Amino acid sequence: MGAVPPPDGSGSDPPWPATTGGVGAPVRGVRRVRSTADEATGCDVKIRDITSPRLRHSVAEAGSGAPLLLLHGFTGAKEDFVDFLDGFADRGWHVVAPDHRGHGASDAPAEEAAYSLDTMATDAFALADELGWHRFDLLGHSMGGMVAQVMALQAPERVGSLVLMDTSHGTVQGIDPELAALAVDVVRGEGVERLMVLSAELDTRKPSPADARVRAERPGYVEFGERKMRACSPAMYAAMVTEMLGVHDRLDALRGLDRRTLVVVGEQDEAFVGPSGRLAEAIPGATLEVVGDAGHSPQFENPDRWWKVVRRFLEHGRSDVDHTDQRVDA
Repeated sequence: MGAVPPPDGSGSDPPWPATTGGVGAPVRGVRRVRSTADEATGCDVKIRDITSPRLRHSVAEAGSGAPLLLLHGFTGAKEDFVDFLDGFADRGWHVVAPDHRGHGASDAPAEEAAYSLDTMATDAFALADELGWHRFDLLGHSMGGMVAQVMALQAPERVGSLVLMDTSHGTVQGIDPELAALAVDVVRGEGVERLMVLSAELDTRKPSPADARVRAERPGYVEFGERKMRACSPAMYAAMVTEMLGVHDRLDALRGLDRRTLVVVGEQDEAFVGPSGRLAEAIPGATLEVVGDAGHSPQFENPDRWWKVVRRFLEHGRSDVDHTDQRVDA
């Protein structure tokens, strides 16, 4: 992780232009999971707004089966998972990936006080309520994994299988506090665009070898990451950097979590390999999967292995659960 908090992931292959609610144009030369599915079922990803009493959520959605919610990371977007939505739908999930508040095309309150892990967890539950989901499988990446932990601790009865991906149980390590404070000051005073320019000038980004490889090899990957960053609210950026550098440690609370859990992390993700191991040790019965040749975003850097690991875990959990009680009348 760089000295200034970096984006969680840099590219994807969305089938829509930015003007329809996404933040990136298609990335050329990338196969989506559905192209390698056993049998295509005609599932298609759609973008729509879902308004809860709390927020207008912009979501990417596919399928009509067992509920599955995917939460992206800090300065990410719903498109971080879009390569895999048809694949999940083909295998029997109703999969939804929202933009968090202050990200992408979802509502972005102007006040920093409107942003926190707890607030985003409550947003996600409100979204699930609007979808008519009582219980659902849950995957969270990086900051989204922190939100997922809060959700599982607050209402474990609503979470089926839990996937924590390249995330931490407490304060994010590997970030220079002085540079992070500078980033917050810049965003507050001059906006996200100025921060991007300053970060480029200071060359604060320290990509993993896997990230550097994908940035070099995937046309459009770098530009997609930049568009995601530009779509972020300055208030969100300032508030969440501040919280993630001083967040209460959840590890002791997670020792009592009784949820089927997979912790997955890229082997090159230096800031999160240690926390991922501690999460897997703390959560009873949790499984740790270290993805080779991957850094902070293994769904981009080693997509075949990431897909196999996550799909297999979620499918095994679904086979053990009666999902007839997972939907409620909307």
